[in-house]
Amino acid sequence: MSELFNLIFYQPILNLLVFFYNITPGNDIGLAIVALTVLIRLVSYPLNQQSIKSQKALRDLQPKIEEIKKKYAANKQEQGRAMMELYKAEKVNPFSSCLPLLIQFPFLIAVYYVFRDGLAGSKALDLVYPFIAKPEALNPITLGFFDLSKSSPVLAILAGIAQFWQVKMMSIQQPPNIAGARDESMAAIMNKQMLYFMPILTVFIGFTFPGGLTLYWLVTTLLTGLHQLYVFKKSHQSTNLNAGV
Repeated sequence: MSELFNLIFYQPILNLLVFFYNITPGNDIGLAIVALTVLIRLVSYPLNQQSIKSQKALRDLQPKIEEIKKKYAANKQEQGRAMMELYKAEKVNPFSSCLPLLIQFPFLIAVYYVFRDGLAGSKALDLVYPFIAKPEALNPITLGFFDLSKSSPVLAILAGIAQFWQVKMMSIQQPPNIAGARDESMAAIMNKQMLYFMPILTVFIGFTFPGGLTLYWLVTTLLTGLHQLYVFKKSHQSTNLNAGV
């Protein structure tokens, strides 16, 4: 299994990193990581698009979901049946927002190992394809002073702030609770927890892992946030257009 993982994920990502490293001005590893991140996001665009749309659809359905929970509070079986009918009627798959994230998880693991091995000057460069120029080593210094082979508190904090912005943007789509309900819905509670838990976890990881991985996570989060903005804006325009008609 490890050989298959190396062949499908690790080695191609390593070679892409080396390729971008070779063509960036001054062989700047930071710019190479940004270019690699953008490419990965472009390749996974259809999956990310589906994930964001599914998350938004689930949040838009939250008022109806809360109505069902309130109506069938004493009958969990009937509640579940009503939920499935709602999802079917609205053409929403509650699991479709998670599947793209699971598919992309091996890429994240591969990126971690590539940055760990490649920036540490190990024998990882022996896996560079023959048609790609192999440098003697990857210089981990970017912008003249950031050592991306070591943890970077600055990048960790920036990644945490970006994560907060991205999660906050998605939580804004959470509709208010139904009138007359005393307690917050479970979705609203989880939303608030994720709003602070994810940024804190991101900062912790950033203080622990190599700066190259933190830079990758920072750029990925920013691109995800911009993608969300695009999807929300397009959905809002479509809604206004339909309302005008």
